[in-house]
Amino acid sequence: MKMSRRTLVTLTAATLPALSVASAAHSAPPTPPHADGAQALARARVAADVLMADYDQNKAWFPSSWWNSAVALQTVGDYMLRSGDRRYLDQLDHTFERNKGPFPAGELSGDELYGNFTSRAIDDSGWWALTWITAYDLTGDQKYLDMAVTIGDFMNDFWDPSTCGGGIWWDEERTYKNAVTNGQWIRLTAELHNRIPGDTAWLERSQVAWDWYTTSGMVNEDGLLNDGLTDACENNGDRVYTYNQGLAIGAALELWRATGDPHLLDKARYFADAALVEGALVTGGILTEYTDVLGETTNDNHKQFKGIFLRYLMDLADTTGDSRYRDAVATQASTIWEVDRNVADQLGVRWAGASTEESPNVFDWRTQASAFSALIADVPQDGVRRSLSASLSQAPVVMPDGEPVQLELDLDVTITSADARRLHVRLEAQGPEGWEIENAHRVTVDVPGTGRDGEPETVTVPLGVTVPADAADGDHRISVTASGPGGLEFLARTEVVVARTIDFAAGTREDAPWLFDAGGSGVTDEPGRFADGDSYFVYRFPFPASTTSAQLTLTISNQYLVDVGPDGESWTRVLAEDEPIKDASNRAAHELDLAPSLDGEDKDVYLRVTDAFPEDGWGGQVHHVSVTYGGS
Repeated sequence: MKMSRRTLVTLTAATLPALSVASAAHSAPPTPPHADGAQALARARVAADVLMADYDQNKAWFPSSWWNSAVALQTVGDYMLRSGDRRYLDQLDHTFERNKGPFPAGELSGDELYGNFTSRAIDDSGWWALTWITAYDLTGDQKYLDMAVTIGDFMNDFWDPSTCGGGIWWDEERTYKNAVTNGQWIRLTAELHNRIPGDTAWLERSQVAWDWYTTSGMVNEDGLLNDGLTDACENNGDRVYTYNQGLAIGAALELWRATGDPHLLDKARYFADAALVEGALVTGGILTEYTDVLGETTNDNHKQFKGIFLRYLMDLADTTGDSRYRDAVATQASTIWEVDRNVADQLGVRWAGASTEESPNVFDWRTQASAFSALIADVPQDGVRRSLSASLSQAPVVMPDGEPVQLELDLDVTITSADARRLHVRLEAQGPEGWEIENAHRVTVDVPGTGRDGEPETVTVPLGVTVPADAADGDHRISVTASGPGGLEFLARTEVVVARTIDFAAGTREDAPWLFDAGGSGVTDEPGRFADGDSYFVYRFPFPASTTSAQLTLTISNQYLVDVGPDGESWTRVLAEDEPIKDASNRAAHELDLAPSLDGEDKDVYLRVTDAFPEDGWGGQVHHVSVTYGGS
């Protein structure tokens, strides 16, 4: 049986198996050696590529999360500024042009979007303003700065000194004054002042906001920011979230740039030092959100908080040159890479890598974006002369049939160099005992020379893998070590999943091997995988060549359309919900005969789920999939 490689859409990250993540205890593991500049840049580049593989080109965002998309895109902007790699400028601009108009509730956000990236959630608007300033810094294009001003004007309408003496409201309903919105506001207004010649208005707003912020009561006696104020305008004693502390650092730094007041730089240090005290926001030296602790449950908001802290800790380390902050950054980055990374180079929510069966680490694009910030911060501010990275394509599932199976994978070797030159890279592949791997042992990359950092050059090398007929079910590691001049080295990894049964919970790491195309779908905490609007997802079942019958049991709910087909291109409708159900009251297990789709060139069968009512923000949700099959 020969299985040709298909181009697989990168999976929604929460579903990928954490195959190489250590199952750590509550405390952080010993700190790994810090990366040198070349390693740090290579790691950040790989993390950027993994993150952007989840970018939905159609909707021009990251699926199902509006404010998280803003923060993720700003992080990609941070990477481009730091590395000189500008490959993702088009996606940044595509998001700007595609999404600057109004949208009804449910299309891109649970809230209605008024246009110009504003909504009833004032802090959501603030994240987009900060993202467009980063885009302006990257490109110099005035439209981005103008958009940030427009959003700033919108937010300014929610500055209200009649309650608690000042502060920006968190929401349009004016229910809460909190740390995140006001930390954003100071950073944003100071950034606008520092980019608009002759400005005085934004600077005045920033200074007034800072004076209110630091005397509002949100800063507790330990120098940490509790989440917000009570109706009586007192510190509410709520959690100290890492992103609020990060914004305090960032606000002080940018206002210091605007004024030169040394007290502000001291305050930035003060907020950072308070956070980095053992037991405050770090455990064993590793930044830790309270939801990271084993037994706690994270959510889509908390997943990105730590990355925002690292953005501004990087700013402080760059500004002061203080080795304490640089070491703190390097510790986060090295630990993430060693113990919080799965075989697909996805980065999890627990930077210390803790994971158990009852309380697994979580991997998705939000956790990727957050940990990515730590890798960016670890890249030297003054650039890197040369770097090398490598990555292996995702392998398809193998369902053995008594004969060896041949796979073709792609190995991408990527190099940056300040000088134009031809670089020779050695390749050494390894696989399980008894498996055959065919690959080139050396590849040559011609690098034109782009100055320090710059856009990378990539060469794709085929890798042939023969899976023995008697390969055991489970995950089998394939790796390639790429070695270049000057001690450059990078390890690329992938897993081949061998399976003789199909039975998995959708929206978990179990469904990852079967997910052929994530299609902008999302996952829920229940768990489940859903497709709403114009998103979809496709499972692929590569049955053995002898298969003549297959019966699928699909547990599904809400507003679904289900199609099956033999090639991932032609489809037959097999299930459809004709009522706009939103409460999963139609959840049921459906028996589907897959035999009619077994007549393709191979015995692959594809199952696609889409939204029966794409206009209302609710779509089909799959909960469980199991298949029985037989043959001659």
